Amino acid sequence: MIHLVSGATRAAIALHGAELKDWRVGETPLLWAPDPEVWNETAPLLFPVVGWTKDRRVRVGEKIYPLGLHGFARHFPFRALARGEDYARLVLTSDVATRALYPFDFRLTADYHLSAAAIFVALTVENCGPGPMPYACGLHPGFRWPFAGGRPKDYSLRFSSAEDPFVPVIARGGLISQARRPIPFEGAALRLDPQLFEKDALCLIGARSRSVRFEAPNGPAIVIESSFPHFALWCRPGRGFLCIEEWTGYSDPEDFAGDLFDKPSMLVLPPGASGRHWARFAYENPPH
Repeated sequence: MIHLVSGATRAAIALHGAELKDWRVGETPLLWAPDPEVWNETAPLLFPVVGWTKDRRVRVGEKIYPLGLHGFARHFPFRALARGEDYARLVLTSDVATRALYPFDFRLTADYHLSAAAIFVALTVENCGPGPMPYACGLHPGFRWPFAGGRPKDYSLRFSSAEDPFVPVIARGGLISQARRPIPFEGAALRLDPQLFEKDALCLIGARSRSVRFEAPNGPAIVIESSFPHFALWCRPGRGFLCIEEWTGYSDPEDFAGDLFDKPSMLVLPPGASGRHWARFAYENPPH
């Protein structure tokens, strides 16, 4: 475990999956504590796909690979390339085991930088192979809900722009259907209620916002800024957490059966190229 410190702010990152395990400002813990009976992760990294794949597999050319939900990065050990009191750089590189799941040579770097009341996370994906490489990546932080007292129903999300009040219906197997369902956005604001998540995640595909405030009823807020194009909101209703996820991609469409290169939302890197994606989580607690 790698421990970071910046003033009164603390964070802990596991080498397994390069997963952020703890982030607290002063005496306030902000991340969900894993519970094997509810959800046994905290903030996993998603790569080289995001979301569900049809039948938990993908096709590349004429071959089928067993690549399932959110890929495999969270299941592999990373190496620490650099670390200091308030930063860490971890890396995962392709090998025989990863190529059995995803036939490309890559380098995935996770950078964490802690500052006063905030943590910055960046993912850099590099294509180390001789041909083009499709990929998606994402962050899956689970925040305590509530994180500053009060009832969960008194919390809300406030996006930086008004969002589409209709989201895709999640089909069997976690796939994206063409049907859509309404959610009660009031312009850029969404009042939270565990019942919103009884039909699975809310996927804001092609979100207009680049930031969102997770607001407690008495003033404190967790503010997420992101370069990722999609947001997703997920929880197990009433179990004490809310995931505010940042994605470059999303689950297979319900009717998709093509090559991984043709899957909607996949990014393709030429040989030697890289892509960088980041998010910043900040805690605001104004004086009363």
